[in-house]
Amino acid sequence: MTRIDDTRAFIPNRIAVLTVSDTRTPADDRSGDTLVERLTAAGHTLAARGILPDDRATIAAQLRTWCADPAIDVILTTGGTGLTGRDVTVEAHRDVYEKEIEAFGTVFTIVSMQKIGTSAVQSRACGGVAQGTYLFALPGSPSACRDAWDEILQWQLDYRHKPCNFVEIFPRLTEHLRRK
Repeated sequence: MTRIDDTRAFIPNRIAVLTVSDTRTPADDRSGDTLVERLTAAGHTLAARGILPDDRATIAAQLRTWCADPAIDVILTTGGTGLTGRDVTVEAHRDVYEKEIEAFGTVFTIVSMQKIGTSAVQSRACGGVAQGTYLFALPGSPSACRDAWDEILQWQLDYRHKPCNFVEIFPRLTEHLRRK
C-alpha cells in the first residue's frame, strides 16, 4: 500500500545513473533516459550519469567512487543483470555492498511477474547500501526501469511515503562508523 503524508515536505535525493553496456552510447541509452526522466519528474536531482562496458572491476570502481561522493545519495544502474557471460553488474554491486537489501529483488520479481510472467526469473535485479549510499541494479530494458521506478523506487525514495521509506533512515546508514 502506498500512502503519501502531505504534512511532510518532499526531500529531493541526488541520484546517479549508470548504464552498463558494451554497445550503448549517450545517443541510444533509452534505459538511462527513462530513469533520468522519471527521477527528475519526481523532483529528484540527477547527480551524475555515465555509461560503462560490462566489466566487473570497472563497474565496481565507479560504484565505489560515486559512493564516496557526498553529493550522491542513490545510484541506479541499468543493464548487466541477466544470465549471460557478460552480465556482471550484480557481481560488481555485491563487491561494493556493505548490506544487501534482499527484498528489493523479491519485490522487483513480483512486479515483473505481473508484466512478463515467468520470464521475470531471468532478472537478477538487486539493491544494497554502501558508505551511506543506496545502490540498485536494474535490468537494461526501458520497461523494466519504468517498472522498478514506478512500482518501488519512486515510493521508497520519497520521504513522505508511509509507513516507511529509505529516505528517513539515511542518517542511520553510517551510524556504525561514528565514535561511541
